[in-house]
Amino acid sequence: MKEGLHRILYDYLLKTGISESLASYLNLLILLVAALILAWFLDLIIWKVLRSISLRFARKSKTNFDNFLVINKVPRYVAHIVPLLVLFEFLPFAFFHFEYGGQLALKVLQILFVVLTLFIVKSLFTSTNDYLKTKPRFRDKPMDSYIQVFMIFAWFIGILTIFAIITDVLIWKFFTALGAGSAVILLIFKDSILGLVASIQVSINDMVRIGDWITFEKYGADGDVIEITLATVKVQNFDKTITTIPTYALISDSFKNWRGMEISGGRRIKRALIISQKSIRFLTNKDMESFEKIQLIQPYLTTRNEQINSYNTTNEIDKNLAINGRNLTNIGVFRKYVNDYLQNHSAVNKGMTLMVRQLAPTTQGIPLEIYAFSADKRWENYEYIMADIFDHLLAALPYFDLEVFELPTSLNTLATN
Repeated sequence: MKEGLHRILYDYLLKTGISESLASYLNLLILLVAALILAWFLDLIIWKVLRSISLRFARKSKTNFDNFLVINKVPRYVAHIVPLLVLFEFLPFAFFHFEYGGQLALKVLQILFVVLTLFIVKSLFTSTNDYLKTKPRFRDKPMDSYIQVFMIFAWFIGILTIFAIITDVLIWKFFTALGAGSAVILLIFKDSILGLVASIQVSINDMVRIGDWITFEKYGADGDVIEITLATVKVQNFDKTITTIPTYALISDSFKNWRGMEISGGRRIKRALIISQKSIRFLTNKDMESFEKIQLIQPYLTTRNEQINSYNTTNEIDKNLAINGRNLTNIGVFRKYVNDYLQNHSAVNKGMTLMVRQLAPTTQGIPLEIYAFSADKRWENYEYIMADIFDHLLAALPYFDLEVFELPTSLNTLATN
């Protein structure tokens, strides 16, 4: 039927008195325009039908996967398939008198079909990725990396297919040639290959998830992971800037992931007060009477004082010199006070490590370190809790005749003189 239509049109053009050459060109032009108009009309009709079906199905279905298919234009790309098939059928007859042009046109259509297939595959992968991100189970997984890996393979095969169509060479021969040039390919795609391996290792070892707070000093990153792709990891810092880190750097360099803290029962407080060594001394009976007014440690001081006096009396210790026998010091009592204060603080997690320890003396003084965990892990609340604790302790130091070390200033010098 199509051959008859071509012959009828061609014979009609010849009857008009034009030359065979001009008749062939007019015949090509008319049939080509007719085929393109038909393809465009079919594309429009099929797209409207598919869109209507897709929208109805999306409204009635319980899953939102079909919504992502529509958003990512899967039905729109699928609608292009039928018009391309129509062109495959009719173009050879349009180029009946132009064999080389017909072969060229078929190759163009084949290339368009390959490209269309790639776009459909990409849209399907993107829809799947968007859908999985709505599921709590996959929300923190590096799905973008997997999609990029699949798309690299898809584009690789697609490009090879296009070269095979253009050169009329079987596709497996391209793979044979690529084997010889594998060193060049590895050099060109070095970052992608490293990123692929890194993405797999990061995922398998569960090193980083989307939403994790990481600190990567080498790249100046300190914030939440917002995207993990084949080549890069994006971190939104707390100042709202974005730091991009190569994916393979996560397995080749050292970084800190705070996820363990976030899923635990508290956030660590580890800070020291530097006590001036000159302010440390033994306590006298008068000091004990004064310190026993501090309610938090009053039971401790009473019990401890009785034990020390009993020991010194039993052993006939000469207490005319304070260093003799057993004694309490102001820093020791303060350390006990800090420990009891933390034990009674409502914002400190009592189920985790809690201690007040004295570190090795330094040129500045004696570090008295608080090692505890706040029950609230949110950054702003954590900072408030820590400041609240140290506000109190700094204000409490004078009650124990202790001083915090400070570098000399002009005001301190004048006051001393």
